[in-house]
Amino acid sequence: MGENVVVSNMERETGKPVAVVAVVTEPRFTQRYREYLERQKLFDTQHRVEKMPDGWVALPVLGETLPEQHLQELRNRVAPGSACMLTRLPDPVPSKRAQGCSPAQKLCLEVSRWVEGRGVKWSAELEADLPRSWQRHGNLLLLSEDCFQANQWKNLGPELWGTVASALGVQRLAKRGRVSPDGTRTPAVTLLLGDHGWVEHVDNGILYKFDVTQCMFSFGNITEKLRVASLSCAGEVLVDLYAGIGYFTLPFLVHAGAAFVHACEWNPHAVVALRNNLEINGVADRCQIHFGDNRKLKLSNIADRVILGLIPSSEEGWPIACQVLRQDAGGILHIHQNVESFPGKNLQPLEVSKTEKEHWLYPQQITTNQWKNGATRDTRGKMLSPATKPEWQRWAESAETRIATLLQQVHGKPWKTQILHIQPVKSYAPHVDHIVLDLECCPCP
Repeated sequence: MGENVVVSNMERETGKPVAVVAVVTEPRFTQRYREYLERQKLFDTQHRVEKMPDGWVALPVLGETLPEQHLQELRNRVAPGSACMLTRLPDPVPSKRAQGCSPAQKLCLEVSRWVEGRGVKWSAELEADLPRSWQRHGNLLLLSEDCFQANQWKNLGPELWGTVASALGVQRLAKRGRVSPDGTRTPAVTLLLGDHGWVEHVDNGILYKFDVTQCMFSFGNITEKLRVASLSCAGEVLVDLYAGIGYFTLPFLVHAGAAFVHACEWNPHAVVALRNNLEINGVADRCQIHFGDNRKLKLSNIADRVILGLIPSSEEGWPIACQVLRQDAGGILHIHQNVESFPGKNLQPLEVSKTEKEHWLYPQQITTNQWKNGATRDTRGKMLSPATKPEWQRWAESAETRIATLLQQVHGKPWKTQILHIQPVKSYAPHVDHIVLDLECCPCP
């Protein structure tokens, strides 16, 4: 134990982290492994448990190694059937306990000291302008746009960012701006510290690599990525009209078993990342990238499913989605949308244009009956979640009507449509929800 104290002191004096030994296992065994290591007084409380790039988890241990008998005990008795191995963490991150305060508190302490060392008085205004939350991508931290906005920061020079990065335990720093309304959804991200913005992120066993200054990545979409990963798509051909770096293309290929995906994207930086991500996840042979404006896509009569993952609305892609659906069997559209809902607001009846009325040959009007558990059942026997807001349902019915009209126009014959599911993804504001409509579309016999 004495050796560990000496190592920790050396680490503090030199400022360079010393490699820490860790046991690596699958996430599902992490808790049992940790409890065993804590009981044996082998768990290193001075460093964080870390997620590895492949999705496995590294638990830091005390000492230069872990005797083989402990590894055998973990594999055979603590978590029978589990696999584990030893590794070294070259850049171990101190635990919150070791730091003695929260990251936000440590940031405030170190930045205030640095500012006052420059002869500038620390103020409540500056403290209120520090970030309270951020996204961590490995050794890069992405700050939100609503921090470091006071004029005083501009006069302190770029050395400020080195202090911020050191306080938060990273080597690179970037700051988010507003997403540009240029159609490519390029994030206005500025690199404050470091020579590049490329990062890695693991979601559900899928490795994504991308440049945070050029491509978007939404942590809030994880529930939808997990949902589509659980679908059974064996033998299906998909068209992803807004593929990005592969947010949904990759789960459909890696986990849902899709036979082939046509991935459309017009941001050149996202295309570079997408091509790389298909390769590193071993599915490049089952995907074709279509670079450019998807409204000019030449594909037709090919898709069992179409992903329309663009918000606030994917409506510009609806005609091409109808075009690519298989004419013999149809398929399913996954339509993303930001829907506004205002409590107490009186809903006006749907306005359907005369053209839509003429083309709407097979109306699918839903009549609902209240069930004891608060859920509703429509006339087609589908169960609708009790959590579904009326505005979501109303938008879904409006979208269903519009899609049916487009299908008639594109294919020259009537199609049947059916709302299969409405899935909430996340809230952007108190009254704005990102939802996904699963809409089944079939040609009438």
